[in-house]
Amino acid sequence: MDYNSNRKKLLLPEYGRHIQKMVDHCVSIQDKEERTKCAHSIIGNMGNMFPHLRDVNDFKHKLWDHLAIMSEFKLEIETPFALPEKETLYEKPKKMPYNNQRIRYRHYGRTIEHMIDKAGEMEDGEHKQHLIMLIANNMKKSLITWNKDFPGDERIFNDMRKMSDGKLEISDDMKIPEQKENQGYQPQSRNKKKRPFKRHDDRRN
Repeated sequence: MDYNSNRKKLLLPEYGRHIQKMVDHCVSIQDKEERTKCAHSIIGNMGNMFPHLRDVNDFKHKLWDHLAIMSEFKLEIETPFALPEKETLYEKPKKMPYNNQRIRYRHYGRTIEHMIDKAGEMEDGEHKQHLIMLIANNMKKSLITWNKDFPGDERIFNDMRKMSDGKLEISDDMKIPEQKENQGYQPQSRNKKKRPFKRHDDRRN
């Protein structure tokens, strides 16, 4: 029996062995013009295997890249797209730099820190107080997520003072408004009031 395990390894198994055989035959064609026609025919068959990707940008470009890979870059024809170089396929990706900046209060997150820094740069006034209350509201939500036993608004304002290095002045009488569940938009019922059924006998003559 001829098992697939004994056959040549497929470079792109998602296209199957029949497509790979067509590519191998295309590479063996001596005439460049005939080889080009054969390559375009193979591209058409490859595209028919994934009809849901026809409208995706650069789909044709990707097919030509895959054809070059399956031919082991031996096709040597003029293609409508610039093909990748063989060396680039085996290059190791560059190491991604990670942000090792320390977050002072992880349960609040970095976005809250940036918002507090921004609030500290603002001039005193109504807009600054509104932003402080908005930040405090979000901090309260985050703190309740991590600690169901909410320690109180004073804990939030103390954390804001520490995170701003004392730049934010918060009055002692400031309170964070209570958040009610499902507050705000209330969907209206689609059930309209039905009219009472009127019998045919009750109609006036």
